[in-house]
Amino acid sequence: MEYLPGWMFLAMSILLMAGFPVTFTLMGTALIFGLIGFGWNFFNLLPLRIWGVMNNTTLLAVPLFVFMGVMLERSGLAEELLDTMGFLFGKIRGGLAISVVVVGALLGASTGIVGATVVTMGLIAVPTMLRRGYQKELATGTVAASGTLGQIIPPSVVLVLLGDIVGVPVGDLFMGAVMPGMILVGLYVSYILVTCIIKPEWAPLIPKEEMDALKSGEMAKKVFMVLLPPLFLMVAVLGSIFAGIASPTESAAVGAVGATILTVLNKKFNMKILREVAHSTMQLTSMVFIILVGAAAFGLVFRGTGGDHLVRGFLESMAHLHGKWFVFAVVMGLIFVIGFFLDFIEITFIHIPVLAPIMIQFGFDPLWFCILIAVNLQTSFLTPPFGFSLFYLKAVAPPEISTGHIYRGIIPFVILQMIGLAITAFFPILSTWLPRVVFGS
Repeated sequence: MEYLPGWMFLAMSILLMAGFPVTFTLMGTALIFGLIGFGWNFFNLLPLRIWGVMNNTTLLAVPLFVFMGVMLERSGLAEELLDTMGFLFGKIRGGLAISVVVVGALLGASTGIVGATVVTMGLIAVPTMLRRGYQKELATGTVAASGTLGQIIPPSVVLVLLGDIVGVPVGDLFMGAVMPGMILVGLYVSYILVTCIIKPEWAPLIPKEEMDALKSGEMAKKVFMVLLPPLFLMVAVLGSIFAGIASPTESAAVGAVGATILTVLNKKFNMKILREVAHSTMQLTSMVFIILVGAAAFGLVFRGTGGDHLVRGFLESMAHLHGKWFVFAVVMGLIFVIGFFLDFIEITFIHIPVLAPIMIQFGFDPLWFCILIAVNLQTSFLTPPFGFSLFYLKAVAPPEISTGHIYRGIIPFVILQMIGLAITAFFPILSTWLPRVVFGS
């Protein structure tokens, strides 16, 4: 019985690797091991735990941010952004790839949904880059990596979930994630610039006659008009938190209304779009919450049978032998490796509730630790075999793009993400100074 939570975790891992649905795996192992550990009294505890999860007002932000992201995807904003940014950076070698990174960051700050951003840019940017003569690996890697920026740049669904699980204010996490997000953008752009200097044939310049077709005054006006909507949404969501007008949950509602207004102004809004957005929001939200319910049941049994004590004892003995920073490196490495096989939502709900309290007990700043987890989880979208950005991109990429092109293309960007993670880890002030300045926390 002492090692029951270990057997439970092993059973869950085997079933997940075998391809069983995540929710049924979590709930099934929880029910079986709960009966072994608690007997029939387990069924008196479970409804109370699930009701506590569903009663959590912080999680209201999830469907609202999802609605905002899906509505913005249908507004046509991404297409206009990519087109205009491509011309803005057209005089720089690799300018089209840089414009994809900038648009990915802007869409990340506007939608927070990785799937919507990758699919949208995959449909628009990849064919354009191939037509311009870009190397296939550079084109696909840039699009896949830029689409994941919505994972760390606020507002982000994963930051909402992490804040709720670890007990850190979501507003602090939003502020703390700004600098790490900008560092990743800077790393991506630097890599593209250096690569295109070394291998100019990978990224031909846009022909001069096309660039001359747009007068500078017209270009400035066009850039202003396409940058205004995402900036408006960022100010509406993050500005309402800064100003103390709205809580992070309420700011999600502000974002949902703002995205709807932008769609109306772009003349794309109708009842058909509204129904489609509501349907997509319902599907994505249901997926998140059904996994959350399964994870809550799993967590109840795991903790109730002493699983957290088992893990804490193991990590404490490791810390005693090698120090807490060795344990920190092991935990970060574990999350990175798990990301090869599990989605970020599953990792957030299954592993973080066990690991985070132990790391905080070791003296690590919870805000900084949450930001590091978010940056680390971002790599789970790009690492095969189950990187969701890779699946999204392959689904919408032109026929000449193979899975091999996508896998080879993301390798440099995964390395860049690990460099960004290391920078954030070595300089905690990057994550903590902005929340302290804004909120005094």
